[in-house]
Amino acid sequence: MSFKLPKLSYSYKDFEPYIDRKTMDIHYNKHHGTYTENLNKAISGTDMMNLSIEEILRRSYMETPAIRNNSGGFYNHNLFWDILIPSSEYTEISSFLNEKIQKDFDSFDSFKKKFTTAASNRFGSGWAWLCVKEKKLTICSTANQDNPIMSGIGCEGVPILGLDVWEHAYYLQYQNRRLDYISSFWNIINWKKVEENYKKIINNFHG
Repeated sequence: MSFKLPKLSYSYKDFEPYIDRKTMDIHYNKHHGTYTENLNKAISGTDMMNLSIEEILRRSYMETPAIRNNSGGFYNHNLFWDILIPSSEYTEISSFLNEKIQKDFDSFDSFKKKFTTAASNRFGSGWAWLCVKEKKLTICSTANQDNPIMSGIGCEGVPILGLDVWEHAYYLQYQNRRLDYISSFWNIINWKKVEENYKKIINNFHG
């Protein structure tokens, strides 16, 4: 089995003024496209060709850097594109998900502040995550293309929302102003999709 670059449900310009079209184009085609291509090369001829991306992530710590980096890059970007929505189609957070966030973070503002801190304090390249761990929502960050599904990285859980803080995700528009990029991110989150991700994981707990 080979992995394919997913088709986007929107155009590159749909996130302006929050993310410019050139960044979207380069980020999707050059960066995500390269991770996808290199992942297929790395697993070619191995037993990993028959595994799901989640199964590859779980055992990637035992594998080569090429498999670890590119499996993470493939999965992470898949999730990232999936939880974005053009601002013109903005979906507000539901009372259901908002209640879950308030339960685990005291308030939505507290959650937003903690997530922003995780994203802004990540030194160098990496990601900030909202995860489900043992039925609770947690926030953490990972370096490079590491992912909470991977073993032994100190950021455990199943991600339902992720923010790419590699410079390629924002530098053309924001330069060194990562915090401005993070602030813009809150305007284009598809909360309906985040809720779907949450419910899928919770339902799996119940068998």
